[in-house]
Amino acid sequence: MNEDSIKIAREYMDSLLVESRIIGATRPSSKITFCGFEFDTPIMTAALSHIDLVGMAEGAAKLNAPVSIGMGENEEMEKVLATDAHVMKIIKPYKDKDEILKRLDCARENGAMAVGMDVEHSVNVQDDEDSIVVGKEMKLPTLEELREYVEYAKLPFFIKGALSVHDAQQAKDLGCKGIILSHHNGLMRCAVPPVMLLPEIRDAIGDDLILIVDGGIETGFDAFKALALGADLVTVGKPLMEPLKEKGPEGVYEVLKKMTGELRAMMLRTSSKDVKSIDPSVIWRM
Repeated sequence: MNEDSIKIAREYMDSLLVESRIIGATRPSSKITFCGFEFDTPIMTAALSHIDLVGMAEGAAKLNAPVSIGMGENEEMEKVLATDAHVMKIIKPYKDKDEILKRLDCARENGAMAVGMDVEHSVNVQDDEDSIVVGKEMKLPTLEELREYVEYAKLPFFIKGALSVHDAQQAKDLGCKGIILSHHNGLMRCAVPPVMLLPEIRDAIGDDLILIVDGGIETGFDAFKALALGADLVTVGKPLMEPLKEKGPEGVYEVLKKMTGELRAMMLRTSSKDVKSIDPSVIWRM
């Protein structure tokens, strides 16, 4: 993990200020529609791995929040998909193509709402060799391979690790539903903060892709800033991990509820009646 990118992202997020437009404001709605499902919050669980993913999904489902999950075997995915949660499965860029296809099959056959691939995890931090993750070899997929996976999935497909207008355009051309702006918890050294890139990507891509911000979202106030700058959803990971460990699904529910309350408070203070109405001009840079 590269602390530099995490620190840079945190400092940039904290440099963003919000003006008040409270006079005449009305109670806001934080509901969104995503991949054909209605949710009560645009705050999604991050694609975590090696934790109690079933418990995380159950806690999110209690708030009617969207869920994404990370690395794991198909048996674990099936258990998560058997909960009441609506789930996006993020798949690693395995060198073994069959590993990818089997996971896409499992996601589709067990009712996942979407799938994705964290292509950035195929490259090491310190060299350009393919990485090994939990004993399995990764491979940076070619455009042709990605196009094959997008078509094979027969589900909304997201590229995780996109962090530029270039990558957004490539994802659009491949037929993706959206991108997840991420540097994988500091995997890329000196990475541009996702929220800094949001306005440029949104201007370039319009409404052709769903934009999800991953990493650095710690509060509902952070979520508001990202949504104001062009995100459709945000993901939260680290703030869920300890509550999940200590209190199980209830801990996840409490964190997501608190963050959604913070988001709604910011929406009220800026006269944002719903998520789509959040005006980017309320954001100021220190």
